[in-house]
Amino acid sequence: MPNECSRRIFALLVTASVLAWIVPARSQNLAGEIRVVPEAKHDVSLPLREMARGEQPTRSAMLEKEERRVPAGFFTAVPGIDPAVQDLYLPQVAMSGQLSFDGVTQHQAGGIPPDTNGSVGGNQFVEITNVVIQVYNKTTGHPELPKPVLISTLWKGFEGPCESLNAGDPVVLFDKAAQRWLVTQLSLDIQDSTWFLCLAVSRSVDAAGSYNRYGFPTGSNLPDYPKYAVWPDAYYGTHNLFSQTAFLGAEPCAFDRTAMLAGGSASMVCMQPDPANFGFLPSDLDGRKLPPHGAPNHYLELGNLTNELKEFDFHVDFTNPQNSTFAGPHIIKVPNYVLLCNDGNNFACVPQPKPGEKVDSLSGLLMFRLAYRNFGDHESLVVPHAVAPGKDSTATVATRWYELRSTGGDFSLYQSGTFQSQTDNLWMASMAMDKRGDIAMGMSADSATDLDPSIWYTGRVPGDPLGQMEAPAVVVTGSAVQLNGGNRWGDYSSMSVDPSDDCTFWYAQEYYNKKNGGIKSSDWTSHIVSFKFPNCR
Repeated sequence: MPNECSRRIFALLVTASVLAWIVPARSQNLAGEIRVVPEAKHDVSLPLREMARGEQPTRSAMLEKEERRVPAGFFTAVPGIDPAVQDLYLPQVAMSGQLSFDGVTQHQAGGIPPDTNGSVGGNQFVEITNVVIQVYNKTTGHPELPKPVLISTLWKGFEGPCESLNAGDPVVLFDKAAQRWLVTQLSLDIQDSTWFLCLAVSRSVDAAGSYNRYGFPTGSNLPDYPKYAVWPDAYYGTHNLFSQTAFLGAEPCAFDRTAMLAGGSASMVCMQPDPANFGFLPSDLDGRKLPPHGAPNHYLELGNLTNELKEFDFHVDFTNPQNSTFAGPHIIKVPNYVLLCNDGNNFACVPQPKPGEKVDSLSGLLMFRLAYRNFGDHESLVVPHAVAPGKDSTATVATRWYELRSTGGDFSLYQSGTFQSQTDNLWMASMAMDKRGDIAMGMSADSATDLDPSIWYTGRVPGDPLGQMEAPAVVVTGSAVQLNGGNRWGDYSSMSVDPSDDCTFWYAQEYYNKKNGGIKSSDWTSHIVSFKFPNCR
């Protein structure tokens, strides 16, 4: 959201009306009603590379307010230590690095925090941050647009808020089955206080080409922290819905993928939000093997107890929306974890070396993406989140991760671990699996004394002991600290898998480079790295 509009936007966050619920739903849980929201408009864009010519983004001083927090009383801490702490690293597998380069910077019209994420496609890697987008050649790493452009450039000529206002929380995904790109962002019609979910689907494998563009009005309640996923029958999404005075619940929505790929009229179907749910992630498809025919999309959130996850199954029917279901919760027991700086007042507790400010870990939220893969004999989901480290660490934050599996029934825990350092903070992670079942996890890393915000990754191969990760690899070591950044960080990063070989991982994350802003500033730098495990071919 550009600085000129940001104050007006945040003022409008306190104006709200209850959304109209119009279609009865059949659901085992979150029983109630759903709403069907037709697009406000759709059209076909000119090629992005053409619309980007002559664009002159200027530096933005936009600073997002603190991310809306988990409601008070949402979690009940289970007494006891974290039994899944990994005290010693496994030997590091010699993963082969391919590309490693700096991407978008805060100086290039970026907001704070950057919401760094990206995805890899057939020939390109697309990075999107608050509030710009850039396309890179995935062989050379060279940018294919003259410079990062405002995301709203993608909606040039569309008219309305999607074109006029970048309101942040962007996501880009590659739809592997269709060989298309999905680009999303929030926007706001300031005149009537209506929020919009702006979605664009490329008309080819070329991310710099033309797009089918859509704007979905959601009402005047804030659809905060939206996340998306690709599934055969829909693009699935979720957001945390807030009114003027209250948290209304996590709202799961499905977008008509078939219509949007064809460039036809589309609608979204949303299940009634429930304040008992917060921070859903929908499952995002990796690999060439599709989910079982007719399988629902799997939504996951942290449970109300610190030794559980909650899983729901969303089946959408765009022809007869009243037949859509959101079934659950299915409680998945996991090793107990210890909450981190989640008292509602102390959201920023991850230290940097002086004079850096403490930053947010977004503890209490699963970290984007919930990566899904079908191996034939089983289905897997992998996802991480921030927790407190175990007793053998002097750090403030560590990363808990999970692999869930299904062999035809409900998902259950297959393995989990708490990945920590003895001295360094590890947080804001993202993870995925390749076609062999190798797991990679990227993260932010720093310390309170001598490690400026940096980027690491770790991983494991199927033969490694369950719940264990290998020694981390350093992608890039930071040379500056964040100051005057509103204590924000993230709010997410992204690990994706190259569809060309189904082996190469691509990771996008932020760090601090003194070349951009000096040794203390809010001028973050994003970085993109690709690598693969030696036995994946």
